[in-house]
Amino acid sequence: MIVGTAGHIDHGKTTLTRALTGVDTDRLKEEKARGITIELGYAYAPLSGGATLGIIDVPGHQKFIRTMASGVTGIDLALLVVAADDGIMPQTREHLAILELLGVRRACVALTKADRTDEARLEQVEHEVAALLDGTPFAGAPVFRTAAANEGDPGVAALLGHLGREAAALPGRSEARLFRLGVDRVFTVAGQGTVVTGTALAGRVAPGDLVQLAPGGQQARVRAIHAQGKPAEVGHTGQRLALNLAGVAKDDIARGSWIVDPRMAACSERFDADITLLPDATALGSWAPVHVHIGAAHHTAHLVPLDAEGLTPGRRTRAQLVFDAPLHAVAGDRFVVRNAGATQTLGGGVVLDPFGPARKRRSPPRLAWLAALAGWVEDGDLARLVAASPGGIAVSSLVRLTQLAPESLRLSSDILQLPLAGGDSLLIAPGMLAPLEARLLDGLAGWHARQPDEAGLEMWRLKRMVAPELVDGVWSALAARMLEAGTIARSGASLHLPSHSVALSAQEQALAGPLLAAIEAGRFDPPWVRDLAREQRLEEDTVRALLRKLARAGQLSQVVPDLFYHPRPLAELAGIVAALPDAQAASFRDATGLGRKRAIQVLEFFDRVGYTRRFRNTHLPRPQAIWPEPPTV
Repeated sequence: MIVGTAGHIDHGKTTLTRALTGVDTDRLKEEKARGITIELGYAYAPLSGGATLGIIDVPGHQKFIRTMASGVTGIDLALLVVAADDGIMPQTREHLAILELLGVRRACVALTKADRTDEARLEQVEHEVAALLDGTPFAGAPVFRTAAANEGDPGVAALLGHLGREAAALPGRSEARLFRLGVDRVFTVAGQGTVVTGTALAGRVAPGDLVQLAPGGQQARVRAIHAQGKPAEVGHTGQRLALNLAGVAKDDIARGSWIVDPRMAACSERFDADITLLPDATALGSWAPVHVHIGAAHHTAHLVPLDAEGLTPGRRTRAQLVFDAPLHAVAGDRFVVRNAGATQTLGGGVVLDPFGPARKRRSPPRLAWLAALAGWVEDGDLARLVAASPGGIAVSSLVRLTQLAPESLRLSSDILQLPLAGGDSLLIAPGMLAPLEARLLDGLAGWHARQPDEAGLEMWRLKRMVAPELVDGVWSALAARMLEAGTIARSGASLHLPSHSVALSAQEQALAGPLLAAIEAGRFDPPWVRDLAREQRLEEDTVRALLRKLARAGQLSQVVPDLFYHPRPLAELAGIVAALPDAQAASFRDATGLGRKRAIQVLEFFDRVGYTRRFRNTHLPRPQAIWPEPPTV
């Protein structure tokens, strides 16, 4: 069991920790000299029944609230420390508020320095503590009078016995979620290398496991583990762990970093959350600057209200936090918000979507998605998340949101799974698929009515016309599903309704064969219309008109006027673009053997049909965009 101390400076938290565990957690020279805790301290002691008590001793001074907030993350029980002579003080109240904001729900109270005052004073402080806790999750928490500086103090013994009973009553922890540890210390050990410590908030880890730093992205291998202060073969959820890591340097890691399963490593510069301001906090308007403490990390951010004009004291508001740098978070994470000067705790909240959008963040579908996420945080209903995703949700995204491995996702049998690029799958509720299919069919029908002589539309051009907001992977999966079902058809690179066709006369079919063969034989550098006309001994206008008709029928693609590509070489070129780390004219030219001018023409064609998008001088394949497979005959 992990216990976190809380309370005002000089109320005896460190002395009490030493009395409970025998460990002096003030390890820094400055802490010894000044007699106060500055950094987090850790102490362990065995409990009856084989459990281990871990105590995180946090500083009480107002200047070190950041450190206190990082120490509270992941604890099982709060030990609120109040000195009998001083009574309740400012940091007592602030620490209590932080405990509530971070979701701690179990606590007990140590009334320290009980030997320095009389019975009347002790009873008075006990009444004050009871009144302070009334109306909080800690109402009715037991109070233990202690004199921790006295060896064999019966109050300390009674408190230790209570902690043992609390540890025995802790419910079992699920380890279905992927591993995640918030780093609160990092150091090097001679001959061993980098070591990080923190509380495992999810999952399990063992020597040999591959983990990743977030943010940062560096991967490392776990060499060895200490759990609750002892060598261990596996680290579990809820334990204080020290991980010896290979492959990452100490300077790459800082307090606030996360060590996670690689599938959890994606980071973002914004997240959407439910935020509650304390009753005595000041109101916050749009783009208000704040300090945010999440896990052991400290960030600066700006607030963007989503369902109100501003944040009001005593009320919960949905808002987006926009950070100055990428950070790691998951749905359900709790955090503390402090004012711009970092001198007052204003409130806190719960992360809903760790990848908040920069645009359309207040749209009705977006707010409905956040409501579904809030419901999932409360009850874990995955079907609610899928049903609230109009365009579906990728399995990889659901893994990142829920921390559950794909094999641990429990989904209802009616949820459809469509294949995506890279081995991923799209999950979509049946009710969401029909409107998307109708939009695609209506778009094709409208195009056929306006352009009856055209075979259809390239799938990415069609997407820009009927569903520009849809995720590329969803569009690819939707088109593949409809093609397989026969509700749409494809001719070359063009999609069309099954009832629509561009017919060639017998004479045109006879002429088309040699022309198609010559264009395919030209591969990446097919002949121009004039060259084909000369080789086939045909009129140039006749060849041009027939090739354009073949393009309308989907058997060719016109890259520039009078230059047509066969579907098979064009599919090869699309694959080369996707494989290039930097698809610029020069790199594409080198990869294909084409001249610079032709390379530019082909890349601009891919931009035009929507397969790529141009960003400065680079042509970027759209995420999860799939170029249609060419016909096999």
